[in-house]
Amino acid sequence: MKLLVTTGGWIGIGVAIAVVLIIVIWAIATYNKFVSLGTNCDDAFSGIDVYLKKRYDLIPNLVETVKGYAKHESDTFAKVTEARAKAMSATTVSEKIAADKELTTVLQGFRRVTENYPELKANTNFLDLQAQLRNIENELVNARKYYNACVRELNKKIKSFPSLIIAKCMKAELREFFSVENPEERQNVKVQF
Repeated sequence: MKLLVTTGGWIGIGVAIAVVLIIVIWAIATYNKFVSLGTNCDDAFSGIDVYLKKRYDLIPNLVETVKGYAKHESDTFAKVTEARAKAMSATTVSEKIAADKELTTVLQGFRRVTENYPELKANTNFLDLQAQLRNIENELVNARKYYNACVRELNKKIKSFPSLIIAKCMKAELREFFSVENPEERQNVKVQF
């Protein structure tokens, strides 16, 4: 039995093969894009982790320096220490985000305590530690911005059609943003001399 394929048949087969190849290439490229975006998010979060570790290491030094001046503020010191411990023990991204928010809020209260002691503001060691903390906080802000940009790109890709088909196949999940939940943090900072 001879198979006779006409020219139109060969063209149809060629078109079908081309369509299948285009779909396979698109699926591979989309999958690789998800892997790349996910890796960028992980890398960005590890940058945040580095600054959080620096912050955690600096806090005990700062607390001990202030304790000498403000012995009766033990409740504030306990809150700072507790929030730091909770933040250091967080393991998942969402736990770390929540713990970081709590620690940031507690540190704001700690800063208010330090403002009440004029002789503390003249202490060189305290000023150096405070400058280091300020630098770390600035680096954290930048690291959070970068992380949020990476998360935004990944989440857009997960939600967009037709890439959401591949996202569902690989069970890609939306990532959580670092955001400000405390309304006080959205207010302008009052600087008084």
